[in-house]
Amino acid sequence: MKRFDKDTWERKEIFDFFSSLSDPFYMVSFRVDVSELYDYAKAHDLSFYMAMIWACDEAINDIQAFRLCIKEDGLYEYERRDPSFTYLKEGREAFQIITMEHIDDIDTFCKKAIEKAEMQEGFIDLSSETDDLIYYSCLPWIDLTALTNEKDHSSSLKDDSIPRIAWGKYKDENGRKILTVSMEVNHRFIDGIHIAMFAGRLEEIIKGLSYEC
Repeated sequence: MKRFDKDTWERKEIFDFFSSLSDPFYMVSFRVDVSELYDYAKAHDLSFYMAMIWACDEAINDIQAFRLCIKEDGLYEYERRDPSFTYLKEGREAFQIITMEHIDDIDTFCKKAIEKAEMQEGFIDLSSETDDLIYYSCLPWIDLTALTNEKDHSSSLKDDSIPRIAWGKYKDENGRKILTVSMEVNHRFIDGIHIAMFAGRLEEIIKGLSYEC
């Protein structure tokens, strides 16, 4: 983590403007063609859910705006954000929250994620819940179009820089797998252009898997 100079930042006025709000979060949903990711996961016997988390991790960490955070003494930039995701074991109704380090290799990441999720017994390991994370959730039973997240308004909510990403069931359209991704972010750090950059980078990462399927 390194200090980030707000005074030379072109978004300084935007950051200051949204800093006056008690809840500067907003949500955007967009559709993504995940066909190559689905095919890759199927060909390599991987969880599509974990593969999608991996792809989003890769895309988020390629964009500086998503790695910015606020501390008591100013702004900082994380070198990387790691995933914290919901997981529901087979035959259960009570989900768990799993947190782990991101791994660059998709196969290794997916296998380690499943292994860690299946081994965890409790609901959440609070010692792993830091502010350098990305929160993920999935509702695979429905065609999700949008989702908001719970927040603690008794705390310093506006300083929360953690991106929150969710999706539901993919749809088959003309032989392609289409998924709606819902993203909730803090407007102090993230504008629409950054979400568009994330969406574009996510599509590039997914398309890049096509030759490996």
